[in-house]
Amino acid sequence: MENTTPTPAPPISTKSGTDPMTGLPHSEVHYFNSYNHHGIHEEMLKDEVRTKSYRDAIYNNRHIFKDKVVLDVGCGTAILSMFAVKAGAKHVIGVDMSTIIVKAREIVAANGMSDQITLLQGKMEEVELPFPQVDIIISEWMGYFLLYESMLDTVLWARDRYLRKDGNGLIFPDKATIFMAGIEDGEYKDEKIGFWDNVYGFDYTPLKRTALTEPLVDTVDLKAVVTDPCAVITLDLYTCTVADLAFSLPFTLPIRRTDYIHALIAWFDIEFSACHKPVRFSTGPHTKYTHWKQTVFYLADVLTVEAGETVSGKLDCKPNGGNRRDLDIGIDYRTDTGDVHRKAEGHCEYKMC
Repeated sequence: MENTTPTPAPPISTKSGTDPMTGLPHSEVHYFNSYNHHGIHEEMLKDEVRTKSYRDAIYNNRHIFKDKVVLDVGCGTAILSMFAVKAGAKHVIGVDMSTIIVKAREIVAANGMSDQITLLQGKMEEVELPFPQVDIIISEWMGYFLLYESMLDTVLWARDRYLRKDGNGLIFPDKATIFMAGIEDGEYKDEKIGFWDNVYGFDYTPLKRTALTEPLVDTVDLKAVVTDPCAVITLDLYTCTVADLAFSLPFTLPIRRTDYIHALIAWFDIEFSACHKPVRFSTGPHTKYTHWKQTVFYLADVLTVEAGETVSGKLDCKPNGGNRRDLDIGIDYRTDTGDVHRKAEGHCEYKMC
């Protein structure tokens, strides 16, 4: 792990009941309120990999956007909406539940685009659009581990409800792939997990078990990666359903060098395949920093591996039953080695909440 401050997945309230002002579950209100603060938008806008990829996908395909009606799902500060107008869109509708949309309207007005961009505050499933259908849907819906916060189901709802049905409707981006790899991270694991073995002379192992269930969102040094990556799942936004966001899929990680594996990491790649020249970006350890970083899952075991062997297993992921924006993740793993002394297998459960 690089010498940076790790970022646990942002807390989301799982408090039961509904908010009397909005009628929404408390967890939903907490989620939308987190986007009221300008700091999170500053971080996303300054993420050049993220923002420039969207800009390039839109600006380099003006022929696609010219005279089109565009829907921006979760528009935030309306940067994607303004990109679309600059690319020649006839009209853009931006939808966002958070109060940042008030500032977004001011930003749109300051840039002389109020006549071309309509911004609606509310849940995508409840607002009424000024057009019966749209030609293009744009959205920056990705969360940590791709699916944390589960905004993708809203994009899929918008696709089914508003995207033109003649086969010519487009989604930007339209493909997302989750990758996994194994890393050597003994020093940091000992600092983060082993700490609980002896806390000022006391046994704190109950908290050690809890710590192991909490994935970290952090920047991983490429030098720590011990295995080749494995693509676990690719989501095609034209065809995938909400049911596809819960999955149980195998993975196999070829070992690059003889070393130890203390954790598995995950990241995602995004593709805008409708472009004349496809635009892609990755959030992996091999590429430029993004605010998504990587997601680190520490294992209960330390795996001893040698070059040429593999670690295989299964990745389970599903929305939490109590709060659909949280994730329940399970990882089965085993070393595929002929050395009985180095064989290991296990199962770990994690919660992103």
